[in-house]
Amino acid sequence: MEEESDTRKINNSFLRDHNYATEADIISTVEFNSSGELLATGDKGGRVVVFQREQESKSQPQRRGEYNVYSTFQSHEPEFDYLKSLEIEEKINKIKWLPQQNAAYFLLSTNDKTVKLWKISERDKRPEGYNLKDEDGRIRNPLTITSLRVPVLQPMDLMVEATARRVFSNAHTYHINSISVNSDLQTFISTDDLRVNLWNLEITDRSFNIVDIKPANMEELTEVITSAEFHPQQCHTFAYSSSKGSIRLCDMRQAALCDKHCKYFEEPEDPSTRSFFSEIISSISDVKFSHNGRYLMTRDYLTVKVWDLQMENKPLETYQVHDYLRGKLCSLYENDCIFDKFECVWNGSDSVIMTGSYNNFFRMFDRNTKRDVTLEASRENSKPRAILKPRKVCVGGKRRKDEISVDSLDFSKKILHTTWHPHENIIAVAATNNLYIFQDKVN
Repeated sequence: MEEESDTRKINNSFLRDHNYATEADIISTVEFNSSGELLATGDKGGRVVVFQREQESKSQPQRRGEYNVYSTFQSHEPEFDYLKSLEIEEKINKIKWLPQQNAAYFLLSTNDKTVKLWKISERDKRPEGYNLKDEDGRIRNPLTITSLRVPVLQPMDLMVEATARRVFSNAHTYHINSISVNSDLQTFISTDDLRVNLWNLEITDRSFNIVDIKPANMEELTEVITSAEFHPQQCHTFAYSSSKGSIRLCDMRQAALCDKHCKYFEEPEDPSTRSFFSEIISSISDVKFSHNGRYLMTRDYLTVKVWDLQMENKPLETYQVHDYLRGKLCSLYENDCIFDKFECVWNGSDSVIMTGSYNNFFRMFDRNTKRDVTLEASRENSKPRAILKPRKVCVGGKRRKDEISVDSLDFSKKILHTTWHPHENIIAVAATNNLYIFQDKVN
C-alpha cells in the first residue's frame, strides 16, 4: 500500500438509530455484488438492506461513490421446529450475489436452516386500460363492455421490488455456516457443521450431499466444518475448512461423495507453543479463494494465512492480526470472545488482505510490501470525508500518546464482517449495528 492508502477516507457511514439499537439490528453479513454497484447487508433480525452506489453527476462529482439505501426487505422470519422443539433464528448468516445477467439482480441469503433466492427488480411503469377490470382493480361486468381497449404502460414513481423466487429448505440437520455460488452459475453449495450440500438453482426439492463427516458414533466426533467455498474458475473444485485448522480441497469429478480430498493443507503445530487454547485458536473461521484462483486465504483466531494451492505442507504467508492478545487468552476464553468468528477478504487484485479485530479495529496487510496498518471504524471519526489515522496497540511499558493500551481494548466492539469492492479501493465494514464505507483518499 502506498503512503496515502495508510489513511482511508470515509465515504459514508450508515447508523441505524444507534441510541436504540437492539439485538435484531446487529449486522451479521456484508457483501458487494460482482460489479460493486450494490452492497447488501443482513442482520440478526432477518432483514436484508441493499445499498446502491450513487451515479456520477457533473454538478457533484464528489458524490460518486456514496451508497444509498436501494431496497430493504424481510428475508427470514423466526420459526419453530416442533419435531425437535428448537427455535430457528431469523438471523442472516450469509449473503451471496449471483452475477447479473439481465436488468434484475439476484442474491442468495441463508439463516441456520433455509437458503432463499431473491430477485430485486425495478418497476417504473404500470399497465392501464384493462378490459375486464376497472382502474381500481374491480372486475367489470362483461355485459357492460362495449368496446375493446389496448392496455398501455404509464410512467410511475420508481419502485424496487424484492421477491423470493426459490426456497431451498429441509436439507440441513445442523446450522448452515456458509454458502457459495459455483462459477457455472447453475449450482451452489450450502455448508453446515458436518455436511456440504450441492443444489441446482432451479431445483428446490432435492440437493446432493457431497461431503459428510458425521461419524457413526457422535462421541467419536473430533472436528466440524467451519466454512466452504467454490473455486472461482474451476466449477468442479471447492475447499472447506475445519475446526482443527486444516483445509481440504475436493474435486467433484473424482466421486459423487467427496469424502476423500485431493489436497490437504495444514501447518504442523509447534510443540513448544502448545497450550490449553491451541485447538480453539487454530480453528479456521473463514476460507476464501483469491480472485485468480491460485491462493487460499484462511483466518483463525490470531492470524491470517495465505496458502499456495501447489504447496500443502505450510502456508506461503502468515500475518499476525492481534498477537498482543496471546497473553489474554484466558480472559478471552472466560468471556467467550475466543470463539468469535472473524472473516477475511481480498482486494480486487489479490495484493492486499483485510480482516477485523476488537475495539472496532480492522487490519490490512499488503502482500507485496509486507506493510500493515490498523484502522478504526467508530462514530468518533465517522464524519463524511474524514481521514482515518493508523492506530497502534501498546502491550507493555510506557504508552505513547497516540497508542491504546491492550488492557483498555473494548472486546464488545468487534469487526467480524468486512467486504471489499471487486475493482476499486472501497471497503465496507460492519461494526455491531453500524455500517461504515471507506474509500481510498481522493484529492
